[in-house]
Amino acid sequence: MNTASFDDRDGKIWMNGEMIDWRDARVHILTHAMHYASSVFEGARAYEGEIFKLQEHTERLFRSAALLDMEIPFSIEEVNQAQIDAVRVNGLTDAYLRPVVWRGSEMMGVSAQTTRINVAVATWAWPSYFSPEERLQGIRMAMSDWKRPSPETIPCEAKAAGLYMICTLSKHKAEKDGFADSLMLDYRGYIAEATGANVFFEKDGKLHTPTPDCILDGITRQTVIGLAKARGIEVIERRILPEEMADFNQCFITGTAAEVTPVSQIGEYSFTVGDITQSLMTDYDQLVRRQLAA
Repeated sequence: MNTASFDDRDGKIWMNGEMIDWRDARVHILTHAMHYASSVFEGARAYEGEIFKLQEHTERLFRSAALLDMEIPFSIEEVNQAQIDAVRVNGLTDAYLRPVVWRGSEMMGVSAQTTRINVAVATWAWPSYFSPEERLQGIRMAMSDWKRPSPETIPCEAKAAGLYMICTLSKHKAEKDGFADSLMLDYRGYIAEATGANVFFEKDGKLHTPTPDCILDGITRQTVIGLAKARGIEVIERRILPEEMADFNQCFITGTAAEVTPVSQIGEYSFTVGDITQSLMTDYDQLVRRQLAA
C-alpha cells in the first residue's frame, strides 16, 4: 500500500476533462469548497479492473451535486469514462476511486452563483479499510458524542463533504480511545450509522437496520440487502433504539471502503461473528469479483 502523502505521488488524475500529472492537480487557497464546504464526492472500488456499480455511484454523484445547487459540466457517461480511464492509465486492477465535484475560487462569500464547477477523479491502490485481523475478529466501536442532524437542517441524501465533519471528530476520538470506529445516533436518539458506513444487526435469523431517513442510503447497504434477501434472510428497516443492542447477536457495517465488516463490540454491547455475517461477507466478495450473479 502506498504510504506517500496524497499530494506527492506518481500517476495521473482526471481533472476537468484532462488527464494531468498527479502533483499538478491543485486548487487555490480561496477555493469556495475549502471555506464553505461546497463539495460532493463519491467512493467507488475497482475489482480485477472493473469498477463495481459504476453507474449507481456516478448517478448519486450527480444527485448530490444537484442537492448542493451545482450543475456538473459533464455528462454521466463522460464521468463514467473518466473513472474507467483513470484506473487504466494508472495501471491499477484493485483500486479505490474518488470522483469529486467542487466550487472554484471565482467568488468568495456565501453566494457562489458564478463559481466554476470543477470535477476530478483520482484513483489509487487501497486493499482494505480495516486490517485482516479486525475483519476476521470483528472491529470494536465506540459510541459517538455527535448525532446525525435532522434532514430539515442538512441535505442528508447528498454525499457532501461538510456532512463528514462530525464523522472525523467521532473517529478521531474513537481511535484515541483504542477503538476502530464510532457509532452515531440520529437527532432523535435512534441508531444511525458508523462514521463512514451503514450498520446491520441480527436477531433470530433476521437482519435489522436503521431506516435511512436522515442518513445516506449506501450503495453497499442496498447491495447487501439484496444479497440477504437472495438467501431468504428477512431484512427489517426500522428505527432502532441503542438499548436494543443488548438483544442482538451479530452486527456488521457496510460501505464501499468497509465492504462487509463484522463488529464485535459497540460501547458496552458485544456481538459474535456468526454465520449470517460470514455468509454475507463471502457473498459480497464473490459478487464484486464477478463470481456471483447480481
